[in-house]
Amino acid sequence: MENYRFTAFEKTGETLFDEVWTFESDEKAKIEGQKQIEEKGVAEKTHRLVNTTGKLILFHV
Repeated sequence: MENYRFTAFEKTGETLFDEVWTFESDEKAKIEGQKQIEEKGVAEKTHRLVNTTGKLILFHV
């Protein structure tokens, strides 16, 4: 299991979420992370999901 950091922002720069999520792999993180983003209602907000090395897994502006 690996840790991934999820952050979501308002256009003003206000941080909505800054959380650590755990997934089995980058592939699982992409699929399951997108589901969690939609559940939180921030799919259309600026957000990113990165792994521990800083690789972007999901990104939306």
